[in-house]
Amino acid sequence: MNKIDINVKSLDIKELESLCADVRERILEVVSKNGGHLSSTLGATELIIAMHKVFDAKVNPFIFDVSHQSYAHKLLTNRWDEFESLREFNGLCGYTKPSESSYDYFVAGHSSTSISLGVGAAKAIALKGESDSRVPVVMIGDGSMTAGMVYEALNELGDRKYPMVIILNDNEMSIAKPIGALSKMLSSVMAGSFYQKFKKHTENFVDNFGEGARYMAKKFEESLKLITPGIMFEEMGIEYIGPVDGHDMKSLIEILELAKNLKKPVIVHAQTLKGKGYEIAEGKEEKWHGVSPFDVSDGSSLKKSSAKSATQIFTEALLHLARKNEKIVGATAAMPSGTGMKELMEEFPERFWDVAIAEQHAVTSMSALAKEGFKPFCTIYSTFLQRGYDQVIHDTCLMDLPVVFALDRAGIVGEDGETHQGVFDISFLRAIPNMTLFAPRDEKSFHQAMAFAEKYEHPCSLRYPRGSFIPTSLPDSVEFELAKSQLLRSNESNLLFIGYGNGVGRAYETAELLDEEVSILDLRFVKPLDTRMLQELSIQHKKWYVFSDSSKAGGVASAILEFLASEKVLDVEVVSFEYGDKFITHGNTKLVEESLGILPKQLAKVVKP
Repeated sequence: MNKIDINVKSLDIKELESLCADVRERILEVVSKNGGHLSSTLGATELIIAMHKVFDAKVNPFIFDVSHQSYAHKLLTNRWDEFESLREFNGLCGYTKPSESSYDYFVAGHSSTSISLGVGAAKAIALKGESDSRVPVVMIGDGSMTAGMVYEALNELGDRKYPMVIILNDNEMSIAKPIGALSKMLSSVMAGSFYQKFKKHTENFVDNFGEGARYMAKKFEESLKLITPGIMFEEMGIEYIGPVDGHDMKSLIEILELAKNLKKPVIVHAQTLKGKGYEIAEGKEEKWHGVSPFDVSDGSSLKKSSAKSATQIFTEALLHLARKNEKIVGATAAMPSGTGMKELMEEFPERFWDVAIAEQHAVTSMSALAKEGFKPFCTIYSTFLQRGYDQVIHDTCLMDLPVVFALDRAGIVGEDGETHQGVFDISFLRAIPNMTLFAPRDEKSFHQAMAFAEKYEHPCSLRYPRGSFIPTSLPDSVEFELAKSQLLRSNESNLLFIGYGNGVGRAYETAELLDEEVSILDLRFVKPLDTRMLQELSIQHKKWYVFSDSSKAGGVASAILEFLASEKVLDVEVVSFEYGDKFITHGNTKLVEESLGILPKQLAKVVKP
């Protein structure tokens, strides 16, 4: 079989099952070397191959929610050999990306957008008069069904009845568990073409016998659906088929053919096993969702790190505070391990919650807790707080409530790329009244920043990087005070390096490569600024370089320039080493930074050509 151009439509069931094994082997081969998403994409293999068997991906929009489970799709669409470069710099993206392949309908990396995209595509197809030949095919995982945007889309879809096939990949959080053998039998019946045809004929028949007959037929059908998981979708006006075995290729193809021919919105509920085909990863273990390089033989990680991560420091600091202060509570949005909240949830299950993929709900619910006198820590990746932006403004800052936003993965996150780089939080949070922004630079300052946050009685946000802080031999951090920076190195040089958060480490590394001494300031607070310190430094230092792992537009240097302009300090030149106005690609962090020209050796040449 030529893996470069696989003609799935020409294969019989046995050949398709053999292809599933080949696809899983290829995924394991590459992900074990490059890292990436594993358990969900292994579990979705039969579903994706069945999609390609029944539907033409050149014609029908294939829309993957989050798209971390789309590796099989990439392998089936002329990327078998290129898959070797998955998540590498200048290689294949770990998510769907139209600029990479015309088979990738839409960019995806954040959850719960797929059905809305499907509704939009269905509207366009209807307007173009192409409904007889095209239908959106959406794959969404059960975890993504926890976000409100899904139900906004389903609400309109059920009302407008656009043809669409939604494959619900149920691999962990069941929408509703089937109840025993009877439910399994009924679900099998309801998934078959006979039931669907019978249902249609019955609807036509009872229409001729008035309201009484329609009422009795409806009650009979509802009595069946009450012991199946489909009642919620059917009540929204969307056909439901399932649950079905998501690894039974023959059944999947038959059911998708049925769904295709219904010419209406339909949900196919498929139950799959995460990690299918790789026994070590099979089941619900979160650690196999996204992995670093590992040994396929035993599953052990090949990436060893001795440095303590910023996330570990956060966990230790919050545990220390929570053990002393019972008013401290917290939430994360479906990332308890990634954000370091898992240990808090285990030790204080009544005070720390995983609210699922629902950042908006996380922010607003924590705001209510703050109003009731608690001290909430809302712990979310920088890139995901974007999803709760209105709630930060409307439900936290407008009420001036003391919620702490702990933003993990701030800065470049490497292989996950454009959809996950944590570069915008300073820019979008700095504009909000009542919001205070600060950042630690190392382990000691992180504990001090958390202690400050605990006592602070207004909304605030602190950011920290993926992995460990950049180490320095600069003086120890002092206690945090509102709007107070720390001058770490002072001399009579014309040059001043201003670092914010992990940018302090980059400033230090750059300074170490220069022949002359420079002053180094740990800014600490970007809102409010330490205006007194900046005024004093502007007398001696006339050239300021700003180091921060954040977007240049509306970022740290922008805040400093706004202050200098307001004070009419016109003889200071400010150069920003923040990120330019573009989305940042995926790849090894050092290679990405080199492409952006922000490695210390590159910055040193800018300072002293």
